[in-house]
Amino acid sequence: MAFSVSEEVQHKEGGSVMVVTGYASGMVECRWYDGHSVKCEAFREDELRALSAEHQFAS
Repeated sequence: MAFSVSEEVQHKEGGSVMVVTGYASGMVECRWYDGHSVKCEAFREDELRALSAEHQFAS
């Protein structure tokens, strides 16, 4: 597992900052707020990148 639960990640192609909420069936489960509601989706590890520590402390 490359990411820890509660770690902030982002899809490599951009998009919202997401929080890792767990792992299921080899996928990384993430949640994020899109301005209207909380969204939830699972991604392959290789689709995500960890955000820098500077970004995590700035939010």
